[in-house]
Amino acid sequence: MTTAPLHRTAPKGRAVRSRDWLTLGSGCVVALFVLLAVFGPLLAPHDPNAVDPMNVHAGPSATHLLGTDDTGRDLLSRLMAAARASLAAPAVIIAVSTTLGTLLALTAAWYGGWLDRFVSGALDIVFGFPGLIMAVLVAAVFGAGLAAPVIALSVAYLPLITRVVRSAALKERHLPYVSALQLLGAPTARIWLRHLLPNLLPLVLVQAAIGFGYALLDVAAISFLGLGSRPPDPEWGLMVANGAPSILAGRPQQSLFAGVTILVVVIAFNLLGTGLSRRLPGERA
Repeated sequence: MTTAPLHRTAPKGRAVRSRDWLTLGSGCVVALFVLLAVFGPLLAPHDPNAVDPMNVHAGPSATHLLGTDDTGRDLLSRLMAAARASLAAPAVIIAVSTTLGTLLALTAAWYGGWLDRFVSGALDIVFGFPGLIMAVLVAAVFGAGLAAPVIALSVAYLPLITRVVRSAALKERHLPYVSALQLLGAPTARIWLRHLLPNLLPLVLVQAAIGFGYALLDVAAISFLGLGSRPPDPEWGLMVANGAPSILAGRPQQSLFAGVTILVVVIAFNLLGTGLSRRLPGERA
């Protein structure tokens, strides 16, 4: 009988530490962009909507660190100011869908029976419609702007949250401590608020973090199609669309910087959600 050398466990330890640093780094990136969403317009070095016809498509310089767009507006200032609109809409989508989805999941798991079947069937129907297509149709009916697409995407994201939380809520619902609380006469609302929700909260936060990245992509796509934010408001998806005609002319700065910003934020939220999921009870590092 032989035993494995102790040094073979080192790579696993290094891998765990690498994942921890990756989660920490993605969390810092998320925090940075949240700060930009709050203070971006105040920290912008220039007025993001100030047009300078004499400085169109200028390259990076000491005055304009990332250059200017097709109307001479400072790209760095517009990227910083756009963080508010670009992150606010996905935040509303995730907040609404997560809150309603968690309540639906708890209700379906708690009462079961026909109510559980009805909720599951309704969510299956909603899940059959792609969220982006639903948002485009709603925007085409009610007109351009973020309000209608945000409502449509909030509904479209309900099944994604509800399914995961319902599965965990069903397991939690049948644990012995819940039956003991019911036998002691504890009110249903108190069991939910004091026990079920706190136990499900880590899972809910993980799903919200991962879903935020996808919501950001959908909102950016809506603006790219001209159905979301309207010029001259700064918004990352709209900046990609506005800069598209200049790409073939060899001036891709506006689309490139806005697209890279979207990519960085989406990756950061996904890495953060994945890292947090490893901290859930029962998950292995």
